[in-house]
Amino acid sequence: MAAPIEDYALLSDLRTGPLVSRDGSVDWLCFPRFDSPSVFSSLLGTAKHGRWLLAPNEPTAVVVERRYIESTFVLQTTWGTTTGQVLVTDFMPVGTEGSSLVRRVTGQSGTVEMRQELIIRPGYAGVVPWVSRVQDVAGTGVAVLLAMAGPDAFALRGPTLPLAYAHGHEGTFDVSEGETLDFQFTWFPSYRPAPQAIDVDLALEEAVDFWTRWGSHCRDEGTYGGAVKRSLLVLRALTHHETGGIVAAPTTSLPEDFGGPRNWDYRFCWLRDAALTLEVMLTHGYETEALQWRNWLLRALAGDPEDLQIMYGVGGERDLPERELLHLPGYEDSKPVRIGNEAVSQFQADVVGEVMVALERLRLAGGKEDHFSWALQRALLGFVGKHFDDKDFGLWEMRGEPQYFTHSRVMMWAAFDCGIRAVRQHGLPGDTDLWERLRDRLRAEIMAKGFDPKLNSFTQTYGGGQTDASLLVLPQVGFIAYNDQHMLGTVARLEEELLTDGGLLLRYRTESGLDGLEPGEHPFLACSFWLAEQYVRTGRRADAQSLMDKLVGFTNELGLLSEEYDAKEMRMAGNYPQAFSHLALVRAADAMHGVDRLSLAVQTGDQGDPRSAGQG
Repeated sequence: MAAPIEDYALLSDLRTGPLVSRDGSVDWLCFPRFDSPSVFSSLLGTAKHGRWLLAPNEPTAVVVERRYIESTFVLQTTWGTTTGQVLVTDFMPVGTEGSSLVRRVTGQSGTVEMRQELIIRPGYAGVVPWVSRVQDVAGTGVAVLLAMAGPDAFALRGPTLPLAYAHGHEGTFDVSEGETLDFQFTWFPSYRPAPQAIDVDLALEEAVDFWTRWGSHCRDEGTYGGAVKRSLLVLRALTHHETGGIVAAPTTSLPEDFGGPRNWDYRFCWLRDAALTLEVMLTHGYETEALQWRNWLLRALAGDPEDLQIMYGVGGERDLPERELLHLPGYEDSKPVRIGNEAVSQFQADVVGEVMVALERLRLAGGKEDHFSWALQRALLGFVGKHFDDKDFGLWEMRGEPQYFTHSRVMMWAAFDCGIRAVRQHGLPGDTDLWERLRDRLRAEIMAKGFDPKLNSFTQTYGGGQTDASLLVLPQVGFIAYNDQHMLGTVARLEEELLTDGGLLLRYRTESGLDGLEPGEHPFLACSFWLAEQYVRTGRRADAQSLMDKLVGFTNELGLLSEEYDAKEMRMAGNYPQAFSHLALVRAADAMHGVDRLSLAVQTGDQGDPRSAGQG
């Protein structure tokens, strides 16, 4: 059985993101891209579905320490046994032509017997490869374990290779104090020769240098500075180095409700995530990365606006059909395991607003529009106008009937609002008269149909009687002030209706049946971060800090967060690590740090530029 979700560490080469368990098993790996078929799938099944275990061959061995080298995704696990101590360093080389996973074993004291098990199962564990032992093409005389299956080939190099058995390969070896043994697992196209061995010393040095240089631009300021820095690193790790696409998570089908059907494939690039990442990177001074995300957005959106999708493949691919993998039992028997995502065909009216808000932030930061970028944004506003009266499936990708979701209508308002400012403040061409009429119609409509005076709250849908955590976004995009009475009433209603006994906020009540699925899920972490931001911006500093302390405390020792959290069982749920959770963490921490800085400035009489509040 797979380990608890929080026991996994993420590695990254900016192409893919394997997960390594605390037990030393690589249980999930897609080669060569995040959205490629997995070669190790035991995360969603058992060991026979593919994994690479490397750990002491002693049942009583313990993990003394597990950490990333500071500001990197180079994982170091120190094992203690009755015969000695050993350090395993796991990493992926960054910036190389191929894609490899390297595991270095270093003896620290005594002599430790290590066990290695390699079960290669390409195609989401649907294929058993042909495996052979050959001589290294580099002529070193070292043996290589070579596996082939259709278009994919894999090579394992090391000083001692595991031997074949019924399901895969396994073996043991000793490592003594002062000894270092390196193992390399490399993917390459089966129609090409196996690549040469990696210089592990150089690759490790370069990987550490890349991540530490990137992380050095992030300031560790504020109470949650460390969590912000790790979150930014996670966002970078989930971004493809060539295309600029950021995946929502490197996994599929980790359950939102253990044993239930809410299991989705998140290895794709949502426009919403790309837009929010652009904003966060700008806030923290990563202008180059922000432009990379903008360029991905523009390429993905290029074409007829009627063909707009809410998500794309890492390279901008549009065809992401959803299907179920019946041969995989699922994480803790959570079925079905899905690949692809049916929501790709949904109309979600909020998406253009997310994009327009992000691109406005880029303009305000000095980013220049060109003949393509602004023309595309105008076309997107035309698309919003054309679909002005259409219902949608909402931010949460409901699989029930389309509705008028209040959050979606507000994001349409925000799209027109950004377009109007682009013309009036930046001199760009556009039909502001039309956009202003549509924007004002939306505002009047939202206040009339999306706010219930009897409940004193905005509602999830027009005429509906329930709330939704997405309503916390309304002040974030300027539709209403954080401390407006309509918003304060909504927060009170959210606390009454959606706040769990564990103090976390649900997205909405799944019992309503609005999403077309069986009820049941755990609190979505991003929603609670939004609530913390709302608290701090309305003077509830103590409530904000209490909630933030709780949320940041849910990160594992490596600083990673999943999509949801089961407070009763004290465990993570949903796909992992989740970009949306880390994005919301950064935003809430920035809000708290900005308010604290402004308060301190007022106390000292040095208020400086108030626009800088929240930029830490």
